[in-house]
Amino acid sequence: MAFVVSSGQLAVTGAGVSTGYAAPALRAAPWEYAEIWRRQPQVRTVISFLARNIAQLGLHVFRRVSDTDRERLSDHPLARLLAEPMPGMTMYRFIERIVADSALYDDWFGIKLKLNGELRILPVPPSLIHPYGGNWITPEFYRTAGGREFSREEVVHIHGYSPADLVAGDSPIESLRELLLEAHEAAKNRAKMWKGGARITGVLTRPEDAPEWKDHEKRRFREMWRSFTDGGGAEGGTPILEDGMAYTPVGFNPEQAQYIEARKLTREEVSAAYFIPPPLIGILDHATYSNIKEQHAHLYQDTLGPWMVMLQQEIVSQILPDLPDSEGVYCEFNIDAKMRGSFEEQAAAMSTMVGGPVMTRNEGRARINLSWIEGGDELIVPMNVTEGGLASPRDTAPDTPKAVRAGGRKASARPTVLGTFESERSALEATLTAFTERQADTLLAAAGAKADDAGGMPDLLALWAQGSEDRLAQLQALLAHHGYRLAQVGAWDVLSAHNPEAENWSAEVMLAWILAAAETHAAQHEEAGRKAVAGVQESGGEEWRTGLQAAAGAWGAAAVARAATASTELRSFGGHDAAGASGLTQKIWRTGGTNPRASHKAQDGEAVSLDDVFSNGLRWPGDGSGRTEELVNCNCDLDYAKEG
Repeated sequence: MAFVVSSGQLAVTGAGVSTGYAAPALRAAPWEYAEIWRRQPQVRTVISFLARNIAQLGLHVFRRVSDTDRERLSDHPLARLLAEPMPGMTMYRFIERIVADSALYDDWFGIKLKLNGELRILPVPPSLIHPYGGNWITPEFYRTAGGREFSREEVVHIHGYSPADLVAGDSPIESLRELLLEAHEAAKNRAKMWKGGARITGVLTRPEDAPEWKDHEKRRFREMWRSFTDGGGAEGGTPILEDGMAYTPVGFNPEQAQYIEARKLTREEVSAAYFIPPPLIGILDHATYSNIKEQHAHLYQDTLGPWMVMLQQEIVSQILPDLPDSEGVYCEFNIDAKMRGSFEEQAAAMSTMVGGPVMTRNEGRARINLSWIEGGDELIVPMNVTEGGLASPRDTAPDTPKAVRAGGRKASARPTVLGTFESERSALEATLTAFTERQADTLLAAAGAKADDAGGMPDLLALWAQGSEDRLAQLQALLAHHGYRLAQVGAWDVLSAHNPEAENWSAEVMLAWILAAAETHAAQHEEAGRKAVAGVQESGGEEWRTGLQAAAGAWGAAAVARAATASTELRSFGGHDAAGASGLTQKIWRTGGTNPRASHKAQDGEAVSLDDVFSNGLRWPGDGSGRTEELVNCNCDLDYAKEG
């Protein structure tokens, strides 16, 4: 390959501006495109949108190790070249110019230079360089505005499609020329209108029977009218019309000329020529949150994707062969960061893939500027992962439905991983009790450490508050996991009797309610622990350690009661949801347990419609919206039937 060898003096390339330089008539005059870009805001908006969004991504250089592996090259000659194509030029400005020139001219030119022994690329505006000679396949050489000629090997030429030859591209601006000309003329007309201020264009008429004016009367009226109109009518004053004269406006006003609609149409057509969704460049007539979000995702696939593939391949084809150690090397835009989705979406996907958290508590606290805590550097292992060998909480969900019937939902058969109500309730009780004991032990240890330092009872509520956020999050997760299983158990108890094929029912529909119930139960259990600790704080005294241990035991007992109450509610809700999907219209209260409360025993066999409440105000046993005394340790159940 041939190079222009220079020790830093770029003027020898002849790429400077030369007055009177005219490009050959191979294509439309390139300086016209530059003027269009300067004067047409719609063109500038769209092209700048493309150039800025691609330039911000950055190019990374890799070497292919195998079909499934690669290594990032940060010190390869191509990586150094892209990082600084010319002294003082950043990668952003380099990519921005390539995209902007290609979008405007459908051509981009760069001259290969050797500066201090390394390859550099000097971008040249397409109006200052042109291919000459050769044939329809390839030019013979390139000539700059200053008259300097370069061989094909000395020039990087990226161009688009032309139906005439393979030498250069045809600018998209050509297809927009008439529309842009119309917009230009409309802008000129609008400028003339504003230059005249608020002048009203029209004619004055006098009635036929009006008395004839004498010369001095005509001069007087003419001077009065001229004094009013010379300032365009914008300086104030009121014209006086005489003898029944009338003024008739002539011409279009801005509203009739539809200037706003015309400008919007121009921007829409320009954006369509470059395949950009209108909402992304400010045309929000039909924009909604959902379609803008989807179009943003498609931006890097359908709009910018072809541009990035083209540039990656052109760099590998025209620049990489001139560099050493190029075997298996390629470059790629860093689009991964733009396609990852929100932090919440990334966190949910990662949790599913690895089966548990990927950050320690202290790492999470650091993200929201909270201080480091003792014991927060270990990854928490979810209990549902250690029970039964599940790889992810999602493994407890039923199989994805294979068919959805018109107007309804269809679920697969009862998941084999589900146990009985008793076994699932026992699992929740064991999990919640173990969690409560661990948290109580952590609090006792932290209080003991503080007491050793201070010599007295520490601020127990402050110690409790330090771990509150983490506890609530973990409580919600374990309650939601077990709650989903318990709700399915209750649902399948009803489905097995009334709807074995589970027509029109799907377990996933219950998830929103289950998550809300888990949040409520978590908050209530957290509050039960806080109250127990607050009681010890208020009592004080030297026996506070004994009091704190008693509070921990009380919180553990509350966990057993909470598990029983939540289990009953979730089973009842699941059965109620399945009954509604199965077309059942009546529910019957069945009192259960060895020692039921009197109110529940009295309403044994009470039947109401599916959407009604029972005499105790509950929709089902354990209904969280009812009074607390009606819920605790309730072991009742429901039967379902069709009325009539």
